[in-house]
Amino acid sequence: MASNSQRPSKAERTASAREQAKKMHAAQEAADKRKSLFIKLGVLVAVLAVVALVVALVLQKNSGTVADTGAVPKGGNAAGGITLTSDKTLADTSGLTVDINKVGAAPAEGATPTPRDYKAAPKGEPINLLLYVDVNCVHCADFETEYAGQISTWLAAGDVTVEYRTVAFLDGASPTNYSSRGANALACVADAAPASYLPFSKAVFAHYPEGEMKNKQLIQLAKDNGADVASCINDGTFRPFAKFTDAAARVDAIGGTPSVFVQDKLWDPNAEPDFGAVVDAAIKANK
Repeated sequence: MASNSQRPSKAERTASAREQAKKMHAAQEAADKRKSLFIKLGVLVAVLAVVALVVALVLQKNSGTVADTGAVPKGGNAAGGITLTSDKTLADTSGLTVDINKVGAAPAEGATPTPRDYKAAPKGEPINLLLYVDVNCVHCADFETEYAGQISTWLAAGDVTVEYRTVAFLDGASPTNYSSRGANALACVADAAPASYLPFSKAVFAHYPEGEMKNKQLIQLAKDNGADVASCINDGTFRPFAKFTDAAARVDAIGGTPSVFVQDKLWDPNAEPDFGAVVDAAIKANK
């Protein structure tokens, strides 16, 4: 007669079922945690991808995607300059465009600096000053600190016209293309608020010791000087104009900044260190 094996009691079967259910519940919880973690990681990856895309677009906008053609700001000209006719007014120009593909061929090595579309003013007229500057240039900042007030006085007296051609020679040393963005900001102010151009220009160069400015800072500085140009600065409206100005200066053999011309003659600060005396003499000679 076969022996009877001992069967688990009802209490034992209940305990076993409870233990099995507990294990299954723990396994499900672990699975749910893993799923939740994967979801969170997926969301994080997606967010990081979006951030990376935005950063890439911003960097792209600030660097190599500037159009070859574009509008010239009011007061500007086809040579890439912006001309002040007084301390509060700019040249009466508008509706012009520039095209970098028409800027011309690179100059021969050692070519004489020859600014396009620039000549001495006729006898009896205010003399013409032409300044090539870069907002990220320490020597330009020093020049503006020393002479901006005097330039304003000459302009207010009707003794000079002053043309600024703001280049971007130093963009290569800036991760944010500050030279180009600063040139664009100046063009934005010229286009929207001519009377603010000179005060804003002074403020930009005065800020040099504090380092490069973000667009937000340029916008606020423009606003502080009477120009509301937020969209123009953020959109880079006149970046093609700034790009053309820079390229034209290189083609015209402008070797550095500041390069200052007085009545079609390049000022040599080593030979004639007193810029004020040089300009005063030119004003007197042209009367």
